[in-house]
Amino acid sequence: MEKQSYAGSCHCGRIRFEVTTDLTRASQCNCSLCAKKGYVHHMVTPEDFRLLAGAGDLATYQFGTMTARHHFCRHCGVAPFIRPRSYPENYIVNVRCLEGFNLTSLRIEQFDGQSWELRPDAPYTGPWSRKP
Repeated sequence: MEKQSYAGSCHCGRIRFEVTTDLTRASQCNCSLCAKKGYVHHMVTPEDFRLLAGAGDLATYQFGTMTARHHFCRHCGVAPFIRPRSYPENYIVNVRCLEGFNLTSLRIEQFDGQSWELRPDAPYTGPWSRKP
């Protein structure tokens, strides 16, 4: 599959972004935060991510190692993307925030982030153990 462009946003639309990627797979993590948010992850490089609007409307939550930056809209609370602990230079977009995308077309892999969190120095061995 070739790379395609996808538009995404938070619920209220203040945060808007675009990604260009081969969106055939994603992951779900069972760590304490991702499990509660219901996040469906897809990683892209900085070259494939563009924040179109809302930089001033973003808030950030960090915990544990304080490496990952979980960005969310300070108005509606939706988390459209994060800067992950595993590759902090990249972006993980929440596929649920992409406009008109059908999740049933994806191969969704499970990642045991709950166990990974037990050892903050553990190497990442999830779906993106190599950079996208």
